[in-house]
Parts: sequence; structure tokens; C-alpha cells
Amino acid sequence: MGGGNGTTVTEFVLLGFSDIGSLLGLLFWGVVFIYLVTLMGNSLIVLLTLADPALHSPMYFFLRHFSVVELLYTSTIVPRMLADLRSPRPIISPAGCFTQMYFFALFGVAECCLLTAMAYDRYAAICRPLHYNTLMNRGACVSMVGASYLMGVVTGTIHSICIFTLPFQGDNTIQHFFCDVLPVLRLTTGSTLWGEAGNLFVTVAFILTPFVLIIVSYACILATILGVATSQGRWKVFSTCSSHLFVVVLFFGTATVAYMRPGSDSTQDSDQIISFFYTVVTPMFNPFVYTLRNAEVTGAMRRLVKRYFGSP
Repeated sequence: MGGGNGTTVTEFVLLGFSDIGSLLGLLFWGVVFIYLVTLMGNSLIVLLTLADPALHSPMYFFLRHFSVVELLYTSTIVPRMLADLRSPRPIISPAGCFTQMYFFALFGVAECCLLTAMAYDRYAAICRPLHYNTLMNRGACVSMVGASYLMGVVTGTIHSICIFTLPFQGDNTIQHFFCDVLPVLRLTTGSTLWGEAGNLFVTVAFILTPFVLIIVSYACILATILGVATSQGRWKVFSTCSSHLFVVVLFFGTATVAYMRPGSDSTQDSDQIISFFYTVVTPMFNPFVYTLRNAEVTGAMRRLVKRYFGSP
């Protein structure tokens, strides 16, 4: 068994939220509820955007893939987390840890790229409406989605290999509830230069850069909105972007806090709370944000209910 001095680690112990004692049961059922809502809500968006012809536009094409990624992203973390909350000694093999980190990076990066593609779609629709059909044709949309997944695969592969080719000896306790990059990197006994460089590259390339591109897109959109003659027209334009903008702030805000804070500001408890928010809680908000204030999606939902249940 791993964990002794000089002994190669053969398993990791995920400490997670083990220090909260009697509240573990409450946390377990809370996570179960959040996960079920996430699964049902995002699955509903996928179903609606596939079934209703009114939602076959580029915006909903991206939204469908974003919901798929949200489902896969949270499913990389939550089922394992639930099992660990019920386990007296939550352990994971190095291969299992590698796999979880790989898919976490894959879907996390794909999500960043898809949010950027959605921002570009809104830019094209509002700032260049006469060229929208050319800019956002079927081929362009498929290429953007494909590039999002490809960037995720490349990043997940390189990132995970850079870390798991380092030696792990001695301490095998991960101060986290899943195999996140930084907690695992702290356990390596060799030079962490490549792992830290890879983490910095991913943060800059797939968190900061997409966020900057989204900000630029929305700066152009804002300039266009201010040029609209009437306040009613400005509100109509803004309402088409508000849902996406809320998701962007929620996702990139928590990711930036998690991965761009100075090490001196980082503690085990704060790291886990932030990670819990963006891996478990945030994916639950997506269906509500895109349905409650979206007349097209709610209309598609009513048509779907009427079609299969005969409701008026």
C-alpha cells in the first residue's frame, strides 16, 4: 500500500469533506438533489433543442452542446463524490485519478470554448445581422463545436500526462473531494515545473483568453445596444444576451478565483468550497437561466407537453 516514506503510491485517499462529521449525511442528500436537478434540467434542454424545429438555430445548437458538456462535466465529479461521502475510507487508484483529471480538464476546457462560441454568435447576430447567415452557417457552427471538443481532448491529455509522469512517493492524501490539478500536484516528489507550467498554460489559454474574447464581444454588443434608438429596442437586444452573460460570469468568475489566486490566499476549505460551487452547483443553474426568461424555450416546452400529453 502506498503512503509510506519512499514507497511508490499505489492509491490516493480523498479526504474531501471528512472533517464536517455529522453533516456528511446532509451534504450527501443535498448533492443528490442538486445532481438530479442538473441531470433533468440539462437533459430537457437537449431534448427540446433536438425536438423543436423553432430551436434549430445556431444559438440553440451551441446551447445543446453546452448542456451535454455540463452533464458530462458534473458526472465526472459527482457520482464519485457521492460514493466517497458514504465510504469510511474513500480511496482512488492512480489510474482512476488520472482518468478523472483527464475528463475534468476535457469538459472544462470544452465548456470555456463553447461559451466563447456562444458569445461570438450573439456578436454576429447583433453587430453584423446582414452577414449573420454567412458567418454562422452550419459548417461554421459544427467547426466551432468540434474545435471546442478537440481543445478539450488535447488539453486533458497533455495536462494529465504532465502530472502523472511525475513520481508520487510518501504522502497519498489528496486534500480535496476529487482529483483536481493543484491538490494532486502538491503530492509529487519530483520537480513540479512542468505540471505548474501546464496549469498556467491552461489557465491563460482556456480561462483568461476565452474570457477576454467574450468581454470584447460584449463590448461590441454594448456599443451596438447604445446605438439603438429606443429604450424598448435596447432592452430587447440586451435580453437576448443576459442569460448567456450570467452563465459566463458565474462560470469564469469561480474558475478564475479557483485557479488564479495567489498560493498564500489558498486554504483547503476555501479551495473545496469554490470547487464545489463550480463543479456541482453551477451546472444546475444552466437550465433555469436559459428557460425561465426565454420565451422560445418555454414555448417549445409547452409544445412538447401538448404533443405527448395532450395538454392545451
